[in-house]
Amino acid sequence: MLKNPSAQWLQRDRVFDFLVPREVEGLDLSHGTVLYMEGVSVSFDGFKAINDLNFYVNVGELRCVIGPNGAGKTTMMDIITGKTRPDTGTCWFGQRHNLLRMSEPEIAQAGIGRKFQKPTVFEHHSVFENLELSMAGPKAVWPTLVARLSGEQRDRIEEVMQTIGLAEDAATLAGSLSHGQKQWLEIGMLLMQNPLLLLVDEPAAGMTHQEMDRTVELLSSLAGEHSVVVVEHDMDFVRALNSRVTVLHQGSVLAEGRMDDVQNDKQVIEVYLGE
Repeated sequence: MLKNPSAQWLQRDRVFDFLVPREVEGLDLSHGTVLYMEGVSVSFDGFKAINDLNFYVNVGELRCVIGPNGAGKTTMMDIITGKTRPDTGTCWFGQRHNLLRMSEPEIAQAGIGRKFQKPTVFEHHSVFENLELSMAGPKAVWPTLVARLSGEQRDRIEEVMQTIGLAEDAATLAGSLSHGQKQWLEIGMLLMQNPLLLLVDEPAAGMTHQEMDRTVELLSSLAGEHSVVVVEHDMDFVRALNSRVTVLHQGSVLAEGRMDDVQNDKQVIEVYLGE
């Protein structure tokens, strides 16, 4: 039903040979693609923010999206998460989930998590408590107040703290963390929701070099079990991620490929890297 031209690259590059499509609450990933956007356009007051966009993400892939301001990066993520409805086009999560017919909560519950540029954590709660509050499951007030963690849930929180590098800060209040640590905690909070697709907006902004290096390791480690789309302006950070790169310009894909190829593309240099 849906086609994915980038699947040819997946087979050719053989980077993702380890991937095994899986079923998540009826999510059909049998074609090896987790996200399809085809012919998508949206205008705001006559300005075409997204213009006939075709964008595909493979299962377990780490993808970077770059482009000048106004290229449509944020609008694209808004469409994927249901915040913005396009004028035309289709947007599918796997083969069966039509994202354009789903609400924002339904999309999140289906397995798409988004982290905005500015970290949003519960500053007066500990790292452990932030992750506990973010667990997938019913969120009614009374059940949340009286619920007791099972051994499995505690193990999951411990596992996520190890993944994000905050195991030694379990009792630390989130408000006391550095900017980079707050970014990692918010990624951990998303992981507690068991998403299949993670959308991460400018994670390197405001980080020290050491924090950036650790964030590269974290995002790279998540690829495989999760598909990860990173929107970023810091080209050193993008190069360090060493992933496939999509360049957006005026709401469309201008170029796509490895960073070495993209940075030598004349059109990309003209509209973005040459700024």
